[in-house]
Amino acid sequence: MRIRIVDAFTDRPFAGNPAGVVLLDGDGFPGAAWLQQVAAEVNLAETAFAHRLGPGADADWALRWFTPATEVDLCGHATLATAHVLHTTGAATGTVRFTTRGGLLTATAGDDGLITLDFPTAPLTAVEVPPDVPDALGARPLSAHDTGPTVGDLLVELPDERSVRDLAPDLRAVARLGHRGVIVTARAEDPAAGHDFVSRFFGPAVGIDEDPVTGSAHTALAPFWAARLGRDELTGLQASARTGLVRTALRGERTLLSGSAVTVIDGELLTAPG
Repeated sequence: MRIRIVDAFTDRPFAGNPAGVVLLDGDGFPGAAWLQQVAAEVNLAETAFAHRLGPGADADWALRWFTPATEVDLCGHATLATAHVLHTTGAATGTVRFTTRGGLLTATAGDDGLITLDFPTAPLTAVEVPPDVPDALGARPLSAHDTGPTVGDLLVELPDERSVRDLAPDLRAVARLGHRGVIVTARAEDPAAGHDFVSRFFGPAVGIDEDPVTGSAHTALAPFWAARLGRDELTGLQASARTGLVRTALRGERTLLSGSAVTVIDGELLTAPG
């Protein structure tokens, strides 16, 4: 069984967010314990597992995502990585439909090499900044928003881009906040640099201290910044050490996330499903 490592939301190797991708034989998933063991062995933010669905199904492929510690309901970069593998290997063309724990998702490959994901827009609810957040982050947010049950993150706005880039949170304290992760964001200092806002994502509660580029977080960042900047099409820079760009287009209850991907490792998984 082939296993690939794909860098997503980047057009060059060793940037963006790496994801494991396993295209499974057969028409079902192995046991969750084996899937989790593989994800722990790969030890990336997420490993995606997909199998083809038969004629008459509502989607083309079934897709699941695992961090090294747990299964998650929604993941953007590993979906982008899976679509990239399907298209570059000839296993799929055009638009691919995935059935997932986060609902029906689609991925469309363009002639320019970009892959566009169609994801549900996160429902934002303004909340008071939780009292433990400033100490956990080492910074005082301007505002906070809950991102709803599917994404499950807390989105906080900081005063400026430098505050986001310089952040050094107490990860143990972040893990105790009760969310999948914390999205930290600010407006771009210089929009001429090619991005409209910056963000970082911390998810120690699900085994991800800092995620390099988080597609699902941008389903919340897109409506957040569209309301403030007055435009539905924006580009976000995730300011992790690897960095990555996510192009967002807000379409009401759906958000389009576009980016490139590069396969950097193509190998063989020698342990059969248990």
